[in-house]
Amino acid sequence: MKYFPKIKGDRLYLSPMNVNDAETYTRWLNDKHVVENIGGHAKVLTVQEEKEWLIKNSNDYNFAIVLNDKDRLIGNISLMDVDLINQTAELGIFIGEQDDRNKGYGKEAIKLILDYGFNTLNLNNIMLKVYSFNEKAIKTYKKVGFKTFGVRRECRYRDGLVYDTVYMDILKKEFNEIEDFIFIP
Repeated sequence: MKYFPKIKGDRLYLSPMNVNDAETYTRWLNDKHVVENIGGHAKVLTVQEEKEWLIKNSNDYNFAIVLNDKDRLIGNISLMDVDLINQTAELGIFIGEQDDRNKGYGKEAIKLILDYGFNTLNLNNIMLKVYSFNEKAIKTYKKVGFKTFGVRRECRYRDGLVYDTVYMDILKKEFNEIEDFIFIP
């Protein structure tokens, strides 16, 4: 088996990343439609660079998003800059294949990693950054319970236009108050 269910959900699970997926990640991270939402759309990434990154970062809180029924990799989710003393982290996520987007997989993966971050790692505040043009992601983050706490104006250049970076966060008590988390896309 290529993946190992570390955190299981209804339709997917989060697994430690596998270095053998370097080509898939490289394809995704060179796809403008994937990286324009997570930054780095001007960067060219090689398979060797991605392999090195996977080896270096596989022991951190970086997970492959894998479908339960097919054991098929669909994306990545991470808790970055984890600070166990101050109980903070930053969330990052992407769904790689166009066909796997808008099906609620991202929302389910976020719920799983928030539960892991708050109730296993004992974090208190998890934040994220999202670009103002990514309205679908902002809507999803709000559904999960994230709240906007700041905006950095006109700091993201894309295709001749500038956009804001929206800063959002969620607290442990807010997450744990969500009683009925529904996985409807």
